[in-house]
Amino acid sequence: MTVPSPNSPFINSFLCRNRREEAHISSETNINSEPPHVGSYIFDKLLTSDSHRVRVRCNRAAPDQGQTLGTNSATETGVQKLLDDCPPGCPGVEAMGLNRLSRATAPSGCRVVDELSLLFGISYTLESSLELRDVIRPVLLKMAEVLGMKRGTMTILNKDHGEVTISEAVGLPAGREEEYLRACRELIRQVTDTGQAIVVQDISKEPVLDKRWMQESRSDSTGAAVAYICVPIKFGAEVVGALSVERPMDGRVRLSSDRRLLSLIANVIAQTVHFHRVTQDRLLALQRENERLQEQIQTNFRPKNIIGNSNAMRSVFLHIEQVANSATTVLIRGESGVGKELVARALHEQSPRKGKAFVKFNCAALPESIIESELFGHEKGAFTGAASMRKGRFEIADGGTMFLDEIGDLSPPTQVKLLRVLQEKEFERVGSQTPIRCDVRIITATSRNLEEMIEREKLRADLYYRLNVFPIYVPPLRERKSDLLLLADHFVEKFSKNSGKKMRRISTAAIDLLVSYHWPGNVRELENCIERAVLLCPGDSIEAHHLPPTLQKRDPSEKGASGTLESAVSALEYEMIVAELKACEGNMAGAARSLGLTERQIGLRVKRFGIDYKRFRRDDASQA
Repeated sequence: MTVPSPNSPFINSFLCRNRREEAHISSETNINSEPPHVGSYIFDKLLTSDSHRVRVRCNRAAPDQGQTLGTNSATETGVQKLLDDCPPGCPGVEAMGLNRLSRATAPSGCRVVDELSLLFGISYTLESSLELRDVIRPVLLKMAEVLGMKRGTMTILNKDHGEVTISEAVGLPAGREEEYLRACRELIRQVTDTGQAIVVQDISKEPVLDKRWMQESRSDSTGAAVAYICVPIKFGAEVVGALSVERPMDGRVRLSSDRRLLSLIANVIAQTVHFHRVTQDRLLALQRENERLQEQIQTNFRPKNIIGNSNAMRSVFLHIEQVANSATTVLIRGESGVGKELVARALHEQSPRKGKAFVKFNCAALPESIIESELFGHEKGAFTGAASMRKGRFEIADGGTMFLDEIGDLSPPTQVKLLRVLQEKEFERVGSQTPIRCDVRIITATSRNLEEMIEREKLRADLYYRLNVFPIYVPPLRERKSDLLLLADHFVEKFSKNSGKKMRRISTAAIDLLVSYHWPGNVRELENCIERAVLLCPGDSIEAHHLPPTLQKRDPSEKGASGTLESAVSALEYEMIVAELKACEGNMAGAARSLGLTERQIGLRVKRFGIDYKRFRRDDASQA
């Protein structure tokens, strides 16, 4: 065996002249100033023997700040006892002491050097991975190689409820690890409950072990009895697991020394387990914090009055967040029915003006003759019927937000006056020459092609440039199909509450129709369809035939295949049977009663359509 060199991370030098020499451990503990690997720390102890100074250096997982080093003291005591076990004039130790500047090769049979080398290898193995499951088996294999053990197990407990979270065993036939761990569970539980080691000199005489293993564990191939040692893995006063080995009693084995070595290995493992637990807790805390922040960001970005999680809508939410806090003029573009007014409302609600007035005006809703009076107000007697002075929408919205929908329908004279409001922040009432200043944020919306209107001289170019400072494009529903079911569920809940019904769900066939439809009317059309379906539905589930006939038609761009009445009836029959099986959670008798069929009739139809009714049962509800 090759002895660790004097410059190794585990042993810098080692010297023992005879067993009666006393090794003194200095009271100083040096923490390496360089950042150790994966949070480990290095403690140095000076062992003095006459004129020789022996330094034992162990890599271990770093304790929390302020954590007592009780486990370290146990390790130091174990190392001291290993030194005490060294026979006088040990050749391996003498070789290290006489050739301190070179790599010495110790003769075989030096127990102390073998065990210290084992600890050195285990410490580095434990630090090789941040995943505890990846290092337990290599540690057991190293122990088996050095100690000559027949079998070995390591068990790590969950710190919250004390149940076993990690179990590993070596020295067993493939596939029998779990069986062996179950057989040893009683002894391992005793060790973890009491925190005391257990030593059994002949495992075949241990009544606690499962009988299936008694005959196999009675002796090894040489006929020697097999001993069992199990020690707790403790960090401070907390038991975090158990370490056990089985090894033949060949006459050279001293169980007290083996128990002491296992305790020393368990102390090294305990530090690593503690480090992994601290690391895992911090990672989980970071993950929870990240999830919380992500949810908060999405909640803050997503207005409460707008539903949607698609990428297209997230872009809209981001634009709202970017421009809401300013007084910049916003132009909202999109097809009719996409929810442009909701975007304007969200801009107002997230702005510093949210406590002030939000005035809406549809430029296409009134004739040209009275639009000017509605927007800017009029004086008494300004025109026939003007019996009193009236404030206009801009004057009412002073300090707040003015939303002008369908801005492309404004007449040229009104466009000129609106341009003045945008430039000068002032206007005059109809029949008055006194300018009135106003502090209004203007948000406009249109479904028209404004660029084409400029070319046809239907819209003033200077007004367009004033309006198009910060455009927001709201996508049509066909471009955000992933939001369709969210919107449908929202409308089902809304109209069910209004009508006093308790709608539970939308059937699969109805969902297929909703998803396949091209929605030229966008969200407004979807809202009307769901309202109609809720009114027509007598039960608690919206079916395909409750939807408007327009949804049954194919998209004009699609080429449909011809179908027969029989196939259409079969499709409807299949849909109704599947819907009832879902509602009855796979109960054939209940579905038959709901459909007015006998169990035999529904059984024949289920067989004909190839329906697996078992997948609708409660255990498979998540899969259905």
